[in-house]
Amino acid sequence: MVGGLDLADLPDPAAAERAFANAGFVVQLEVRRTQISAYADVVLPVAAPTQKSGTFLNWEGRPRPFGQVFPTSMRSDAGVIDMIGAAMELDLGTDELDSIHRELTGFAGWDGARIDAPQVAAPAAEPVGPPAGGGGHVLATWRMMLDAGSGQDGEPYLAGTAHRPVVRISPATADALGVGLDSRVTVTGPSGQITLPVLPTAMPDHVVWVPMHSPGSSVYRMLGVAAGAEVALAAAADTLEEESR
Repeated sequence: MVGGLDLADLPDPAAAERAFANAGFVVQLEVRRTQISAYADVVLPVAAPTQKSGTFLNWEGRPRPFGQVFPTSMRSDAGVIDMIGAAMELDLGTDELDSIHRELTGFAGWDGARIDAPQVAAPAAEPVGPPAGGGGHVLATWRMMLDAGSGQDGEPYLAGTAHRPVVRISPATADALGVGLDSRVTVTGPSGQITLPVLPTAMPDHVVWVPMHSPGSSVYRMLGVAAGAEVALAAAADTLEEESR
């Protein structure tokens, strides 16, 4: 059973596609058609976020509850799961949001005795150098508020307000590559490459940032790595051709 998921959100989208293709039976809970719908044996419609109460996790992993905005006869994901359980003669206890929250609160943390925190002196900070492999750069990445996610499906004007996808590197790193503002550079990982314009930024040397899932920059699918990995960085072929003219 899967719901509210974009394949691009997963560290290995290709492996996820193989898993869905090889699953015996796939049930999808969704508000729209997605890539996963092609692998689903059954797609059950559920209420949109504005039509139900629930909780989002922000990028720090902190829960952010939200309330229902519009009344609807549609059932929430939890309600549909509870109906499936009832059909299987299982009481999953997911019919009421409050009961779900009460159960999740039971996993909130340890409230017993704790040992004293260790007293460890912080080591002196050292300058960040190139990765141990030599010649590489450390990848930094995160999702933009507006990107290539399914939340912008059917909203070209909203999607059009998104930030332009760029590669961010320090001015010193740009100078070492012989590139400047709006020159194009290529970031290479085990699975492929991402080529975008450069935006020199005040940031550590030997670090390269690209948006995680924006047009022309889907890190998991196109590079096959995550934040913190070592990647190669070079001026793009079209930039080198322009400079040679």
